[in-house]
Amino acid sequence: MQWFARETRQDVWDETIEWPLGDIEAAERIRAICETASVSAAGSSRNNTRDSDRYERAAKVAMEIAMKISDGLMRDDAVHRIVGLCMNANDVKTARILFRAIHASWIRETVLQDYPVLSQ
Repeated sequence: MQWFARETRQDVWDETIEWPLGDIEAAERIRAICETASVSAAGSSRNNTRDSDRYERAAKVAMEIAMKISDGLMRDDAVHRIVGLCMNANDVKTARILFRAIHASWIRETVLQDYPVLSQ
């Protein structure tokens, strides 16, 4: 019975990327990845291995995409979203590293308002 056959659901970050992505498309993909992975990120902070694996894959793909964004402000905004994902997973170490990569002062200030622990 094919009706009840379970399809494996593919996550947004597991979809193949047709390079080259434009900056806008890359930023949209990062936004989608961070929104979708936020549930797994919250689960990974509770030591759930499946959620932890999903969060790590999502964060890795989002970072790889962000590195290829040429516009500085778009890249900083994308990194801001990834920092939020990391903080949702209680991954402060990675969030601090990414925070240092943000160049725009107003985005840095926004990140610090959202996550004051990164100022330490």
